Amino acid sequence: MKETFRWYGVKDTVSLSDIKQAGATGVVTALHHIQNGEIWETKEILKVKNALEDVGLEWSFIESIPIHENIKLRKGDYLQRIENYKQSIINVAQCGIKHICYNFMPVLDWTRTHLFWELQDGSTALRFDKVDMAVFECHIIALEGSEKTYSKEILKKAKARFESMEPEEKQRLVDGILKGLPGTVDDLTIPVFKDMIVQYKGVTHEDLKENLSYFLNQVVPVAEAYGVKMAIHPDDPPFDIMGLPRIIKSEKDLEDLVGFIDSPSNGITFCTGSLGANPENDLPKMIEKFGDRIHFLHLRNVKRESDGSFYEDNHLEGSSDMYEIVKAVLKVENRRGVTIPMRPDHGHQMLDDLKKEEIPGYSAIGRLRGLAEIRGLAMGIKRSLDL
Repeated sequence: MKETFRWYGVKDTVSLSDIKQAGATGVVTALHHIQNGEIWETKEILKVKNALEDVGLEWSFIESIPIHENIKLRKGDYLQRIENYKQSIINVAQCGIKHICYNFMPVLDWTRTHLFWELQDGSTALRFDKVDMAVFECHIIALEGSEKTYSKEILKKAKARFESMEPEEKQRLVDGILKGLPGTVDDLTIPVFKDMIVQYKGVTHEDLKENLSYFLNQVVPVAEAYGVKMAIHPDDPPFDIMGLPRIIKSEKDLEDLVGFIDSPSNGITFCTGSLGANPENDLPKMIEKFGDRIHFLHLRNVKRESDGSFYEDNHLEGSSDMYEIVKAVLKVENRRGVTIPMRPDHGHQMLDDLKKEEIPGYSAIGRLRGLAEIRGLAMGIKRSLDL
């Protein structure tokens, strides 16, 4: 696996020097200042690429060129937005960057209810709490019909929790959900957010899959012509929230995806945390099954709880067997004769990083620990299997 690190640009508290010291040789980043749906111009791409190369790092994967909401909904100016996306693919390819991660999640990217949830050892982690999510949906934003998606037990707990929450606790929950995502929209208000959700009223899973298929049939031929690999990130969490359909969350969904258009450029970002939060997913089996279409790896672990909640665990702990996952990846690499870019994902905030203002899930030391653990695990597996 090619070792990479996510970087959020010059404003990131984790520097390129930090990334080099972690042992990574590649960087995963994006043009975060470009609005969704606009063209990535060559001049802007080269600024970042040259900055990375000046310190001896490679721009290994773009994460992400976001999909405009009009494309997901196939409404308004979606055809122009698709043309813009095609041009961005061409421009990054001509700059020598040949891998693009993206997702098709409606309105929000990954969603958590806690950005700095304290663990027993004093470090903090990202957490998705099903009861707090019900508090947000049913009581704070009072989303119509939201109570139908939760059990009576969850609704009872949510009502009690909401009534006991202090104003600052409610605001923390709002900020965690609406403002927790680095490098994306950071100024959503509740009224604007509800208006965005309303746009998806009546949109089914089948509708959204059809829209994804349409998009891919438009852009993948361009990507293939320019030697670019597209890799979709699974939905996180891997189940519907706020009435919004999630369509890349299971083995069946990935089967549908690769069937939308038969091309090596139509691929997968295999995120073990997103897919691992769904207890029905057999991750090693899925890696073996979709190995030829896996172009990017996000390796992390979540600890699932019985009510659907989960939190980000240490990389070698949690509910997924990281040994079997890495072994499956190494076997795929050996069979294909490739090295798949990988990044350690969503590390704990720990040690000296607890004193800093860090991007949730993306502090240096927690990811450094994860990268080191995965590196050692991979070395042991390689030697034991003589790969």
